[in-house]
Amino acid sequence: MNPLLSLALMVLSVASLNVSSQEPVVRLYTGKAPGSESWTHTEKESTRNLWNTRVVYNVADPTLTVFKPVPAKASGTAVVICPGGAFFALSIDSEGNDVARWLAEKGFTCFVLKYRLVECKTDDPISEIFTRGALDPIVAPIVKLALADGLAAIGHVRKQAETYGVKPDRIGIIGFSAGGTVAASVGFNYTPETRPDFVAPVYPAYNWTLKDKGVPDNAPPLFVLAATDDPLGLAPQSVQLYQDWVAAKKPAELHLYAKGGHGFGMRIQNLPSDRWIQLFADWLGDQELAAR
Repeated sequence: MNPLLSLALMVLSVASLNVSSQEPVVRLYTGKAPGSESWTHTEKESTRNLWNTRVVYNVADPTLTVFKPVPAKASGTAVVICPGGAFFALSIDSEGNDVARWLAEKGFTCFVLKYRLVECKTDDPISEIFTRGALDPIVAPIVKLALADGLAAIGHVRKQAETYGVKPDRIGIIGFSAGGTVAASVGFNYTPETRPDFVAPVYPAYNWTLKDKGVPDNAPPLFVLAATDDPLGLAPQSVQLYQDWVAAKKPAELHLYAKGGHGFGMRIQNLPSDRWIQLFADWLGDQELAAR
């Protein structure tokens, strides 16, 4: 099938989804997502929650929302963005759409990934994080599905690179918190078709990362960023991820802010961590990924 026609059909297939922006949305799978064929719940949004931000939850049909730069600025580099939320929700704006808009303004073609999540039993996914008990056994099977979605996202963008106006060897992934777990897991578990050209976990939950295979022989450049005062105690996990890459003699860069907390994303806190995204853009420039 012609790539343009294929893309158009995929976009039309999600016309009925609850979309909060005008950017095109593409389904990652043509039918039920593999591994969750029996799921019957549907995606929802919440704006009244402990995080005081819009979140998406109960994702069962993974999608990519596409943010394209103006042609004059387009660098040819694609960034798959994975919002976080403990695999119960997605902080879709601060760690997703807002990141995409900033990067698109700088010339990057961005794809915000809604990956599969834990099925919530209530309409308050954030409260459920604190009331469902030990999270590890609940989250573990979902991480595998989210990893598959991350790999599918890279594979889709690469296959449709010409359609999107990006270069097939300039497709990377960034993720935040649980989304950082997804990004890091992709960095450990890719195939030639789904290999990211860069990986950027931001305050990731590295303990949830699927890394049994070890750092790959052809691991891509790594960018890691977190805050030392992260109340979840995740900063040392970012250090460990960095050290694992360095021990494997692969290129890596680590940034730790003294203050910033957890989940800051694009929120303004009047702290140096507010400018993290410029560090990321500068790093992409150092990798020769910021200009066509």
